[in-house]
Amino acid sequence: MQSSLQIWKRWGKRHLMLLRRNSHSAQRDFDKFHARGCASVILFQSIAAKAAERDAAKTAVQKIHPRLQKRGNRRGVPQFIVGNEKRVDRRPRSAPAFPNLTRLILARPGCFIPNGPATCMKFINEDFLLTTRTARHLYHQFAEPEPILDYHCHLSPKDIAENRRFNNLFEIWLEGDHYKWRAMRSNGVAEKFCTGAADPFAKFQAWAATVPHTLRNPLYHWTHLELKRYFDIDELLDESTAARIWKRANERLATSELTTQGILKKFNVSCVCTTDDPADDLKYHRAFAASGSATAMLPAYRPDRALTVDKPETFNKWVDALGAAADVEIRTLSDFLDALRARHNFFHENGCRLSDHGLNQCPADFCSPKIAAGIFAKARRGQAASPEEHGRFAAFMMLFFGKLDAEKGWTKQLHLGALRNNNTRLLKQLGPDTGFDSIGDFPQATALAKYLDKLDSENALPKTILYNVNPSDNYAFATMIGNFQDGTIPGKIQFGSGWWFLDQKEGMTWQLNALSNLGLLSRFVGMITDSRSFMSYPRHEYFRRVLCNLIGRDIENGEIPDDELLVGTMIRNICYGNAKQYFGFPAVKSHQTGNPSRAANGGRRNGKSAKHAKA
Repeated sequence: MQSSLQIWKRWGKRHLMLLRRNSHSAQRDFDKFHARGCASVILFQSIAAKAAERDAAKTAVQKIHPRLQKRGNRRGVPQFIVGNEKRVDRRPRSAPAFPNLTRLILARPGCFIPNGPATCMKFINEDFLLTTRTARHLYHQFAEPEPILDYHCHLSPKDIAENRRFNNLFEIWLEGDHYKWRAMRSNGVAEKFCTGAADPFAKFQAWAATVPHTLRNPLYHWTHLELKRYFDIDELLDESTAARIWKRANERLATSELTTQGILKKFNVSCVCTTDDPADDLKYHRAFAASGSATAMLPAYRPDRALTVDKPETFNKWVDALGAAADVEIRTLSDFLDALRARHNFFHENGCRLSDHGLNQCPADFCSPKIAAGIFAKARRGQAASPEEHGRFAAFMMLFFGKLDAEKGWTKQLHLGALRNNNTRLLKQLGPDTGFDSIGDFPQATALAKYLDKLDSENALPKTILYNVNPSDNYAFATMIGNFQDGTIPGKIQFGSGWWFLDQKEGMTWQLNALSNLGLLSRFVGMITDSRSFMSYPRHEYFRRVLCNLIGRDIENGEIPDDELLVGTMIRNICYGNAKQYFGFPAVKSHQTGNPSRAANGGRRNGKSAKHAKA
C-alpha cells in the first residue's frame, strides 16, 4: 500500500506537468471551474515544507485574488471562499488532509506559481470576458476575424477626410468624452480638468487618478482595452503609471498607424456612418469618397432641428440655413417640406441610406397639414409653439420623414428615452452633450405603436431600428418589433443594440436576452459605437466577446446545440453579415471576412463540435 507522501508526490507531479504543458486534460479541469465563475485553487504539498514557504504561498494567492479567504474545516482541509461560493481543494480521495500549504498553483489561465513569486496574465488578454472554452473558440474562430460596419456614430467627417493626426493622448481620448467627464466629476475632479482650460497633460493626470475608482464601471474595461488595442500598453492606468503611458501613447500617435484613416484601416472598418444635419453640404464625405479609401464614409440624415418649433429663435436660423442649402426660399410649410425632400435626395445621391432621430418618445398626436402649417407659420413669426402644438407638429413631421425613408428604401433609426440637459446651470455654462443627461422614464409603448401603425397602414413603414435607453422597456421594445414584421425583409424592424448607458456588458446581455426570448437573435444587425471618439472601436470587440460568452455558456449548459456550423454562422452574421445585407450600402467594398482555415465537414473544425474544438 502506498504511503500518503507517495500519493501526494505522484498527484502533485502529474498536475504540475499538465499545467506546464497546458494540456487538454488540465485545461478541461480548469474550464469546469471557470464555467462556475470562480478561480479554482489546486493545492498540494510536501511533508518537508517549511512554515515560511507556507506563509509566502498564502500571501501570494491572496495578492493575486483578494477575494480568496482561507478557511479550515474540522479535518483541516484547506477551503477557499470565492464570492459566495465555497471551493474545497481538489485532491485524490486517498490523499491525506494536510493542514499546511507549501506549494500551489492558481488554476486560472495565465496565473501560475511554480516556485517563488507569482506571475500573472495581463488584465486584457486574448480570453478577456470569455469564461468557457466554447466561448473562446466561438470568439476567436467566428467573431474576431469579422470586419466592422459602424452604421451609427458621431465621428467628425472633417477629421476623417483630412486624416487628422492627434498631437497627444488627450486629444484622441479625452476631448469631448462626456462618459469620462461624468466619472471625473463624481470623483471630485474640478471642471477645469474636464471641459475647462487646464493643460492637456494635467487633464490626463486627473483622468488617470480617477481610473482606479472606476472598478466595475465599464469605463475601467474600456480604458484598458483601448490602451491595449491602440498602443499595446498592458499597464493599469493610475497616477503612478500616467507619465509612462502618456509618453508611450504619444510616440505611437506620431505614426501614420494612428491617424484617423490609419485607425479605420487598423480596425478593419468597412463602413462608417456619421450623423449629419440636412443642411450639411457633405463636402468631407465627397472628398473622402474621391480618395479611393477601402473604407466607406457615408452620411446619415438627422433632422431633429426640424421639430423645434417650441424654440423659434434657433428654429428660424436653422430653417434659413436649410433653405440656402436646398436653394429654396422657405415661407410656408410646403416650402419647408420641399427643402427637406431636396436635401433627402442630395443625401441619397451621396450614399446615405439611413436617417436618425433622437426623441424622448415617439410623437403620435397626429394632425392635418392645415394645422401643421399654422404651427409652422406661428414659429416663423417668432412665437413659440405650446407643448401641445409642438407634439402635434412633431408627429406630422415624423410621418413625413417616415414616408421619405420608405420611398428610397432607407432605414430609420429611433433613439428613444434619454432625459437630456438636466442641469440647467451647467447647460448654460458648458452647452449640450457635456455629460448631464440620464435615463428617462417616458411612457414608450403606446405612442410607438401608434406611430409605426400609422406608417404601416399607409404602406409607408421603412426598415426601422428601435434603440432603447431604459432597461425596464426592453421587453416592450422586443415585442413591439414583432408587430410590424411583414415578411418582405428578414428582421425588417430591429431592436437595436444597447444604447448610451446600456452599451456595457450587463446592458448588452439584457438586450441580447430580450431579443432572443421575444424575437430572432439570428437576424440582429449587431453593434454600433455611437461615439464621438476614434478610440471607441474596441467596443465592437467588447460586444462580440459578450455575445460569444453568452452563446458559449448556453452550449456548455446544453441549452442550444453544440453545432459549429449553426452557431458559428449566426455569430458571424450578427457581427457583420446581417448589417451588410440589411443596409445594402452601395459604397461598401468587399472586406476579408471569416476564417478560411475552418474545414467543411459538417461545419465542424476537424470534425469536432465548437465545445471540443481547441480554443
